[in-house]
Amino acid sequence: MSIQRLVVDNVRPFDSRQGRLGPPSRIVIESGRIAEVTAEPRKVDDAQRIDGGGRVALPGLIDAHVHVTAASHDLMRLALQPPSLTTAESSRIMHDMLQRGFTAVRDAGGADFGLQAAVAQGLFDGPRLFIAGFPVSQTGGHADMRPMGVRQREFFCTCAGLGLIGAIADGVGDVRRAVREQVRNGANQIKIMAGGGIASPSDPLEGTQFSLDELRAACEEADAANLYTMAHAYSPRAVTRAVQAGVRSIEHGNLIDEATAKVMKTEGAYLVPTLSTYAALADEGERLGWSPAMLNKLAVVGERGIEAVRIASAVGVPVVFGTDLLGHMHARQSGEFALRQQAMSAVQVLQSATWIAARLMRQDGQLGELVAGAFADLLVVEGDPTQELSMLARPAGLRVIVQGGRVVKNTLA
Repeated sequence: MSIQRLVVDNVRPFDSRQGRLGPPSRIVIESGRIAEVTAEPRKVDDAQRIDGGGRVALPGLIDAHVHVTAASHDLMRLALQPPSLTTAESSRIMHDMLQRGFTAVRDAGGADFGLQAAVAQGLFDGPRLFIAGFPVSQTGGHADMRPMGVRQREFFCTCAGLGLIGAIADGVGDVRRAVREQVRNGANQIKIMAGGGIASPSDPLEGTQFSLDELRAACEEADAANLYTMAHAYSPRAVTRAVQAGVRSIEHGNLIDEATAKVMKTEGAYLVPTLSTYAALADEGERLGWSPAMLNKLAVVGERGIEAVRIASAVGVPVVFGTDLLGHMHARQSGEFALRQQAMSAVQVLQSATWIAARLMRQDGQLGELVAGAFADLLVVEGDPTQELSMLARPAGLRVIVQGGRVVKNTLA
């Protein structure tokens, strides 16, 4: 049950738009939202109080590329197991994400409206969940997980959007139908596969997927429902086609060059790199049984990820925080902060996980900022996160976690 009034006193709030710390302030929370952020010593009656002791307050963190149903790297096993088991496993993944300070996440395929409702109703402890349902894939595309020789489309469980399998669609009409199905099942954004991938051994990494007419159709249907499209793509050609068709965010994008980044900037697209998944798989891919072809593709994108962030940042493409981890590798989620600091300042990384992520998700003024009217999602941390971010990777570095006015964690006296 949310606390009706909460005061977080004596904290320095991080202004995520301006990228700087404010003066010692008081954050007043009422009915799950921020009522006021003020440096004035006003009296607030009938409130629970937390004394921040001069520490920094951050907006709750946002991870814009997760798969909360990915309890294993073995996607075939996940596709065939009972949805009830997937749900149980997902509850633990979401709980751990919230304990790392991620108060909102954008699921890039797998979660459905049931998981979303479970979090919203307090049945599961986890971040606010923005869902894509089934990712839309062409036959033989990155999300077509059917084994060779299997012809029928409905090979796996078709329960709402639960699971990482794709909604297979070919032709403009079929793509429109697939997108409309995700809209019907409560999607907050539409995920399409616009190019090859690493975990799918049969499609070339540099290849394109879907015709231009199909890509445009997916974007048109998303826009008609007041949603937007996110696209899995690595190569310059795949990225360029996607954003020119109307895609709002490019997921991964490791192989982009400056010319591609300029097209993204012109089209108003965002880049969501996912560096931690390549670092994790570089360490563990061979042990997990990945094929030589998959490992070769992994090596190619792993070497280019940081450079893609540098290129995008230099051109002015908004870069957003994302991780894309699977199974036990979810524990590396906060490691993304250190990886990005090879190409971005600590402030830029913080902005990518707060205000810029919220802007991508069309949650301006609701998430990613400590401003009046926003959801009361905030952290109190040790140290100065405008200088370095190691505290975000340590449980002891996160002293307070508040979500919607509810105190999730408080280790301050």
